[in-house]
Amino acid sequence: MYKPSVEWDRLREAVRLESKLTQDLTRTKLRLNSLYHRRGVTCPNGDLYLPRHRSKWVTKLPPSGRPCAELWGEQIDLLGELREKAERQMHAAAAKFPVWKTLQTAPGIAEKRAAILLATVVTPHRFRTKRQFWSYCGLGIVTRSTSDWVQQSGRWVRAAVIETRGLNRASNRPLKAVFKGASQSARSMLPPNPFRDHYDRMLEAGTKPNLAQLTLARKLAAIVLAMWKTESEYRPMS
Repeated sequence: MYKPSVEWDRLREAVRLESKLTQDLTRTKLRLNSLYHRRGVTCPNGDLYLPRHRSKWVTKLPPSGRPCAELWGEQIDLLGELREKAERQMHAAAAKFPVWKTLQTAPGIAEKRAAILLATVVTPHRFRTKRQFWSYCGLGIVTRSTSDWVQQSGRWVRAAVIETRGLNRASNRPLKAVFKGASQSARSMLPPNPFRDHYDRMLEAGTKPNLAQLTLARKLAAIVLAMWKTESEYRPMS
């Protein structure tokens, strides 16, 4: 059970700091990329962000835009170093909890995603069923309908049509990103890979790729919740 402690507060602050630095780094990269696009320079492979290739691309800009590109390049380097340091602090804070290692045994859940899960969910016993956990993670299916009653043979009967309206919006975005990313990582693992096999079977049955990916994310979330509640490592089915 969850008990307020210095360790929990340290973990939450470390996760929050790493997330903010990641956002700042992404924002700076977009600014640098936009600067090159405005001058008609396209770099598809991301060399703009690498220090060893940056000087070559700066020369393609007019003299008026080079100082800004150099400063943003330095900012990217500094933010990258700070993010790595914050990530190490986050891992050190998460290592205080034994369940952190257990969560990492799930497919697609590595050190960073396990730390985010710990800091956000805190305890799995908040959720009685996997459907409640899906809704919290933004993986719950929302269904709405109108004209629930139709007239047949002079009397009103309840219509059987239920229309889906996508996923629930009232959710935790970091957790949604964790399970969406974890499902993609699990699908790309080397064979034997039951997640990839399940994904391929759904595509062969006519399921759209985005819905098949959602199914994998929901399945993985249910697995993680069960592992966490029982404090047992992931055991793939033979």
